[in-house]
Parts: sequence; structure tokens; C-alpha cells
Amino acid sequence: MKIAVLDDYQSLAQDFADWRRLEGRATVTFFAEPIEGEAELIETLQPFDAVCLMRERTPFPRQVIEALPKLKLIVTSGMKNAAIDVAAASARGITVSGTPSPGHATAELAFGLILALARGLVPQSNALQAGRWQQGIGRDLKGATLGVLGLGRLGSQVAAFGRAFGMEVIAWSENLTEERCRDAGVGYRDKARFFAEADFITIHLRLSERSRGLVGAEEFYLMKRRAYLVNTSRAPIVDAKALERALVGDMIAGAALDVFDQEPLPPDHWTLSTPKLLLTPHIGYVTRETYAVFYGETLAALEAWLDGAPIRRIAP
Repeated sequence: MKIAVLDDYQSLAQDFADWRRLEGRATVTFFAEPIEGEAELIETLQPFDAVCLMRERTPFPRQVIEALPKLKLIVTSGMKNAAIDVAAASARGITVSGTPSPGHATAELAFGLILALARGLVPQSNALQAGRWQQGIGRDLKGATLGVLGLGRLGSQVAAFGRAFGMEVIAWSENLTEERCRDAGVGYRDKARFFAEADFITIHLRLSERSRGLVGAEEFYLMKRRAYLVNTSRAPIVDAKALERALVGDMIAGAALDVFDQEPLPPDHWTLSTPKLLLTPHIGYVTRETYAVFYGETLAALEAWLDGAPIRRIAP
């Protein structure tokens, strides 16, 4: 059996699982560089029986799946990967398995970005290293209003961090109820009040047709001029052109992004030349502890399939 481990950007997959356990049963090839385009992906993966994917780094649509006659198994980190056409895999009799996902690492990063925006940590550090002392002025989190867009597992964690810092926490999403907010210890707001009242807005929604472009020109118009936006969820939830106009036009104080419409980020991407942006390279889940789970459980899923007893199967 030939196994391809894709998306190993930092060449760390071999450090977080004992792949030697597959010796004599399978050969494993690790790919550190992104594979550009469907044609190259299909050509590269022709010899492989199993493909291991890291979250949504490589799209795996129907046309790719149908062009890989030897493919029998797909393993993804996490139990949800919108980049995989699970229905197409199921139709071909291909098993799709997932792994547990700790989740808290992304919540920690989101709040770290809130702190960094509030105190201007990156521009202050850059100024100091350039010989300038105390450039700009920060703001307190205590007493500020944190708006959590999506109060699921991650949103609830970030809400708890906000309360620990003395922030007033409010939340909104399309299906969110006042009862759920009370249970989480946060205030419910309708959409207009949510965007108008928050000093910091952090996004924790799944990408869907309903959430795509949810934060756009109208929402930026409602926001305070000193408010900040943080997105560690999915890039298309925010209308990119509307965000660019809001930043250039001083409609909001700034934004922090960990997710992008193109990843890895090309050198001419609009975000790299837009002011008041704090950027991180999709590192929400990139921690030692999370990688140990992702790659360790990927290996376990491969072994289970080889033993004829697939685990954590993902249904269409």
C-alpha cells in the first residue's frame, strides 16, 4: 500500500507520529510543498492507495477523486473537512476517516490577536527595534465589549477568556438564542446591535452558503471607528473588498487575519499592502499538542483500515 501525506508545510509530520509502525505494510511519502492545481494533484497522486490531508489545505473535489482509480482511503485531520467531496468518495467506495480535534489552540490564538490589536504589540515591537520609543497608544480590554460571532465550541472558549479579562461579552449568529447566551454567560444581541456595540469582533462560524460574505459593507458601516475585527475561522465569511475599503477608509481601527482566500499567501496578495492589518499564516491549530493528535490519530486510522476495521468514518 502506498500512502501520501500531503500539506506537510513545515516537514514536521514525521516528528509527531511513529510511522515506523507501518513498515512492512505500507510505504509513506511526505509532501512538504503545496501541489498547485487539479491536474498536477491528479498526476502526483496516481500511484497512491491512501491520501492523508491536513484540514482544508488541499482541495479534494469530485473530479480529483474520480481521476484516482487506485484510491481507497482518505484520512483528514479533524472530523469536518469542507475541501473533501465525501459523497463522491462514498460513491466510489472510498473510506473517509477523520481524527479528533482539540480546538482550544485556535481559541487561544484568537484572544492573543485581540490582545495584540488592543496594545499594538507588533507595531510597538517593530518601532522599538527601529530605535523609536512608545509609538502610538493602546487601549484596555477591561470594560470593553467583546462580540463573539458564533457561540459554538471555539466561540464559547473565547467568550470565557473575555470574561476573565473583565470584558462585557455579547454574541450573535443566525441560529443563536437568548437561552444559549444565558447558559454561556454572555449577552444576546440582534445583528445590528451586535455590530454597533462591539469594540472587538471575533469570528467563530463554519463556512456555509449562509455565512459566506456575512461580514460585508453593511456590517462595517455599523461598526465603531475604533473597533477591531479578528478572523481565525474562514476567509470567505468576510467580504474581502469590503474589509479592504473599511481599513483604507478608516471605518474601523484594524483587523487581524489568520485565514485567507489563497493559502499559502502569494507575495502580491492585497492584505500584504493594506494598512492596519495584523496577519498570521493560518496557525490557529499549528501547535505541538494539536499536531501530536492530528498525526498520531492519522496513523491510527491508517492502521485500523489496514486491519480491516476503519475508525472514525465520515459519512456524506
